[in-house]
Parts: sequence; structure tokens; C-alpha cells
Amino acid sequence: MHLEQFNAAGRTEAADALRPCLDIQRWIDDLADARPYSDLEALLAAGRLAADPFTPAEIDAALAHHPRIGERAQGNSAEARLSQSEQAGLGEADAAVAEALADGNRAYEEKFGQVFLIRAAGRSREEILAALNTRLGHSPAEEQEIIGQQLREIAVLRLEGLIGK
Repeated sequence: MHLEQFNAAGRTEAADALRPCLDIQRWIDDLADARPYSDLEALLAAGRLAADPFTPAEIDAALAHHPRIGERAQGNSAEARLSQSEQAGLGEADAAVAEALADGNRAYEEKFGQVFLIRAAGRSREEILAALNTRLGHSPAEEQEIIGQQLREIAVLRLEGLIGK
């Protein structure tokens, strides 16, 4: 979808287009209601602003839609296809890295009670594993802040991919 199409779309169509980027209703509403945008950078800036900060409830809702790192998102929704594409960019993991990621995911979920979330785009599996191991040492408050930042990065990257230049 081009920016001109997004700006001209009906409210429901615009909101539906945004949902795969980040399924947090307040964020979607903020971006859809602030149209029209003069250019892509104005839209991305609005996306960053609307995403800072997220409430704990918004983070919990967003995490419900994210698969574990190293696992394929299920279904054929736009969000699942985006996640599959992002994780496909990680390449194939050797068995040791795949096992370490699975073990780390379990440890993270046991400690924090939620899925480990990281912007996968532009990172290798080894980089993600190193970040996972580092983040296991965080407090829940530290981790909540990092998750919000990762959600912002994911949302803005997806938004940039959604709206053609």
C-alpha cells in the first residue's frame, strides 16, 4: 500500500492495514486518526511516538500474537506472514544453536511468564541467543522496558514495509 492510498483509505481499512504491524488498538487508532501524513518519515515518526510508552496490558496483548524465536508463526494471517518472513531471514540454525534457543525460551518464560520478544530482522540466531542469555539476567521491570522498545522497533519496521515509498 502506498502512502497516498493509506491516507485516502477509509478509517476501518486504514486500521486493518495497520493491525499486522502491531495489534495494539491505541497505537492503531492514533495512527489511523492522525492521517493524512505528508511523507513516510512523518508516518514512521508518528508510529514511534504512539508506541512510547506501552502499558503493561498493551505489551501483554501484543505478546499474545508473537511466536517464540526459532518457531514458525502459525496460520496465514498478515501478522503470521510478517513474522515468518522476519524469522526466515535468520537462516538455518545448527542443532546446538536451535537447542540453546529452545532452552533459553523455556527459561525466559519460566522467569518472566511471557514469550521472549526481540526484533529478529537484521540479527543472526547467534546474536539473538546472546541477547536472550543477557536478558535472562534482567529484573522484570528492566525486561518490560526492553520488550516495549523491541515492540516499537518491530512495529516501525513492519510499518515501513507496509507503506511503499
